[in-house]
Amino acid sequence: MGKPKYILLVRHGESEGNCDKSVNRHTPNHKICLTSQGHEQARRAGLVLREFLEQFGEKDGVNARSVLFYTSPYLRARQTCHDIIEGIKDLEGVQYQVKEEARMREQDFGNFQSTPEEMEKIWAQRAHYGHFFFRIPHGESAADVYDRIASFNETLFRQFHQDKFPNVLVLVTHGIWARVFLMKWFRWSYEDFESLRNIPHCHFLIMKQQKTGRYLLKTPLKTWDDLRDSDVEEEISKEFTQEVNFNSMNKLDNPDDMDIHSIIRAQVEAIEENRHKDRQIRENYKNTLVNKLSQADQSLQNSTEDVSNVGN
Repeated sequence: MGKPKYILLVRHGESEGNCDKSVNRHTPNHKICLTSQGHEQARRAGLVLREFLEQFGEKDGVNARSVLFYTSPYLRARQTCHDIIEGIKDLEGVQYQVKEEARMREQDFGNFQSTPEEMEKIWAQRAHYGHFFFRIPHGESAADVYDRIASFNETLFRQFHQDKFPNVLVLVTHGIWARVFLMKWFRWSYEDFESLRNIPHCHFLIMKQQKTGRYLLKTPLKTWDDLRDSDVEEEISKEFTQEVNFNSMNKLDNPDDMDIHSIIRAQVEAIEENRHKDRQIRENYKNTLVNKLSQADQSLQNSTEDVSNVGN
């Protein structure tokens, strides 16, 4: 079976929406493009991928430098994919193919045209309710993203039955989508998802197939547990201010004018509550509990997708 040896996930480069929130007043989310810095990040990622592929040759008649790119249809992801390919396209022996996949689009945050007061209520509700299950008005929840990822994975598993499936599968996508993909693949709980922090732009997450056929996540993920208690509020404030600007279509020209402290406090309290519960579990079951986000557990216990019966 042609199961890929490596699955690489990469978040798009820095976009105009990440830097200048006013772009969302007149540009649809799917048409937001990369900044010059974002293009540079993507080009550097292409050089990283080139170096990664240079270590491979031909083995058992299979070209180990064969690559299949799947990309989100959003412009910033397609531009990232193009720039990455620029770094490998003249590499000797490389073979690559690109496919766009609508199911790889980022979580839909809807068309927010609401007032600051309504926005404050929405984000406070999400903080208390939980990011995974809370459905954004006129948009999606992360659970909705999970459902379309499940469908996408079924497509991948059918393709893995091809005798000469490429050696490397690269998924060019978005921050939330990548985290939900890993959650689905490794069968993490929604609490595990809630504990994860966002992924840096153009940062490769590497999954490597083991002798058992399962995959090991080689790239450590950042979690809120990595932070000291005193640093949690500062990091949440940074991420939240960016998120409110983006999803309000920049209606909030100055977030400091909005009383967002109650929302930040709600998010901090939610994270602190989860951390407290995790500590209690570790204390009660410290002799048997295995950290679900440890690298060994990601492959040996959770990456158990069985593709042998797909399509039967």
